[in-house]
Amino acid sequence: MFSPRFIKSVAALTCRAFSQQGKAPDMAEGNAHLLVTNVRNRLRQIVGASTNWKDHQQALAERTCLSKHLANSQEELPTKTMKESEIEVHLPLGTQPSLREKYLNFHNSVRFGRILEDLDSLAALVDKIDMRRNIILPDCDIKFTGHVTWVGKTSIEAKMHMTQFHDGAYTPVLDATFVMVARDPENKRAAFVNPLKLETPEEEKIFQQGEINKTRRVELSTASLLRVAPTAEERTLVHSLFLNTLDVKTVSFRGRILPPNSVWMEDAKLKGLEICHPQERNIFNRIFGGFLMRKARRGRPPPLFVAAAPPLFSHIITNFYSPVEIGSLLLLSSQVCYTEEHHVQVRVHTEVLDPLTRQHNTTNVFHFTFQVDKPVPAVVPQSYGESMLYLDGKRHFDEMMKSQ
Repeated sequence: MFSPRFIKSVAALTCRAFSQQGKAPDMAEGNAHLLVTNVRNRLRQIVGASTNWKDHQQALAERTCLSKHLANSQEELPTKTMKESEIEVHLPLGTQPSLREKYLNFHNSVRFGRILEDLDSLAALVDKIDMRRNIILPDCDIKFTGHVTWVGKTSIEAKMHMTQFHDGAYTPVLDATFVMVARDPENKRAAFVNPLKLETPEEEKIFQQGEINKTRRVELSTASLLRVAPTAEERTLVHSLFLNTLDVKTVSFRGRILPPNSVWMEDAKLKGLEICHPQERNIFNRIFGGFLMRKARRGRPPPLFVAAAPPLFSHIITNFYSPVEIGSLLLLSSQVCYTEEHHVQVRVHTEVLDPLTRQHNTTNVFHFTFQVDKPVPAVVPQSYGESMLYLDGKRHFDEMMKSQ
């Protein structure tokens, strides 16, 4: 998050008024605002990152000397308050038609992938995003606000809220939780962050929720099906799914039939390949996380689940395992792993392929929850591996429903 000094330094940047439709009152009055388009450029200046791809090695060498300024402990750093981290950034879709074109999709709504990129510019490492409104209007101003809500020794949680000006008022669109880990200038190890001073009972409540969120992330990680066996209840569920697919005529383990209104999990997947060009780099010359989220969201439910209408985005959880380097071949595998009534749970697994060694390394796993306007078929696993994907999807779906 940014300091008041940063906000004040760019407050002179004003938006030009092209259209009156969708204008917030402060926009119409010509007041200065921090705009999304200015955020990344200003961040590059703060951290000393290069603006040209060809200069990134020189910039890295220049930043290496900053290591001597790192604190040896958190106690050496001054205490900060939540208010000191507050930020407000505007996306003037209602006042800049030329900008609006970049966000418009063929459904006459806003390209949500672009919003994900903007959110990632303001923070990093998405923990989860919850939609409060299904439609984002393409011709109304948008405002992002947020602040730090929790800190540990080397990590920070931040909350971002997106609202849109419509019918004379700002209405909530989405809430996002980000988790950031401080790194040294060479991006080789963790660095200490400023301790947080809580000033009101409300801030203490917000901080406690951050502690709960941290505990939830740890529990989800330690209980991963890649590490421990399913629970007794989950094992019973998997066996029930298996029994429902047995052919009663043959009474054989090999004879499998698809139950009514169902699809095999194998038939509910999509795959894609992306080349990671320098254009999609972040200020540290790695592939921009917002770009990865936008590409992952393309792995929406396949046509057999959703007809003409686009799915309504409800929830996203992201796991980042390693950065993606410039020039990587990015493989995206999208799998519908769980469905329930009007909801579709999609897991998008991204990995990089080294064309020389042909080694695959996982970089991110995205969990999307979509809500659609019609009941969807059930997905049915056939193998043990697919059954684990099914249970993982159900866990994320249940967690999402619990947080609503």
